[in-house]
Order: sequence, then structure tokens, then C-alpha cells
Amino acid sequence: MAQRKNGRGHRNHRTAVALPGSSSPTASRALHSVAPAVDAHPVVAESSVWGRRRVLLLNSTYEPLTALPLRRAVIMLMCGKADVVHDDPVGPVIHSATRSIRVPTVIRLRTFVRVPYRARIPMTRAALMHRDRFRCAYCGSKADTVDHVIPRSRGGAHTWENCVAACSACNHRKADKLLSELGWSLHTTPLPPKGQHWRLLSSVKELDPAWVRYLGEGAA
Repeated sequence: MAQRKNGRGHRNHRTAVALPGSSSPTASRALHSVAPAVDAHPVVAESSVWGRRRVLLLNSTYEPLTALPLRRAVIMLMCGKADVVHDDPVGPVIHSATRSIRVPTVIRLRTFVRVPYRARIPMTRAALMHRDRFRCAYCGSKADTVDHVIPRSRGGAHTWENCVAACSACNHRKADKLLSELGWSLHTTPLPPKGQHWRLLSSVKELDPAWVRYLGEGAA
């Protein structure tokens, strides 16, 4: 978190919200506008919670934007730029000089932030596993690897259309063979996912259960 001294010798805390996988200056400027400077030092009994927790940030329209570090989320709440949508009923309570709030899991901006549209979702292992619901594309059992349908050794590309989640056993049996050579078939046709929430899914491996309703079918 960037800090800057003001004329009175105090430190102002400024948060910056960035979309996962995005270095777009426009997006950074747009989301930075909701990140104010405040003279607040929230305190939580379990200090280690700051490093572990992530909070889902929603636009004012409930569109998922990114997963924030807890400290940034708390500062946005305390300066009135966001509201709590869901909190952790068994989580620790955070205290400032004037407020006490339970650790949030989902927060929502009070004002709308326009995010530049980018058509292609970056393919990551996390996003591919979410797309295929952590199930092997060949046998349907729990997936723990990524496989190229057309092996790269035979000209296959590392793309959404040629990559699927697979279990270790099927991946090992398939090796560098084509499906036609094995008599195998895919349960579904691998396609690029669509929707802004997939940018978030491409960067987050484990989802808080409270997030799922805002992240579409890919998070289920």
C-alpha cells in the first residue's frame, strides 16, 4: 500500500484497484479514482489475516471487478467508497477510531467505474480448471493436470480451443497420441470463456463460497 506524508506529519493511505491480468492504464486510472486517501489505521486482532484474505470487489452494477487484499477493501469501506455486501460471520472484527466492522468477503462500489472491454480472456491454469469444472475432459473424474488435445509435439497450439483439464491417468495414457488413434472423444467442445468475471477466475485458484453467485457458471 502506497503511503504519503501530509503537511501535518501523518501518513495518508491510498489504495489502488487493478484488474487481474490487466496493465491497462485506462483501467488503472478508472479504478484508482475510487481509492481515496484517508487518515485511518484499521486494526484487527489477528494480524496475519491481512496477508491471507482477499475480498471480491463488485462494480455498482454488481459486476465482479477484482479480488482485493483485505487492507485495501477495509480502507474503501471506511472512507465511504464501498459498502459491504457479505461479511464473514465467524471472522475477526476490524476496529478503527470510529468504526468496527466484521471482515468482509464481498464489497460493492457506491459509484460506477467503467472498465475497458477486452475480448480475449487470458488462458491460465486456474481459469481452464474453472471452465472445465475441475473434471477430466476424457473420463469425467477429478482433474489435476492440463492436456493439449492435439499434442504440441504434433503441432497443437496452447489455446483455449486445444487445452482441457485432465486427470493424471488419462494424461499419461494419452501421451502424444491423437484422440482418433485412441478411440477417445471429448465430453464437451473446448471454447474460450466469455464474460468479465473470467478475468477474475483466471487469477484466483480458490474461491470464497460467497463469491460464487457473482461469478457465473464458471465458478460453480
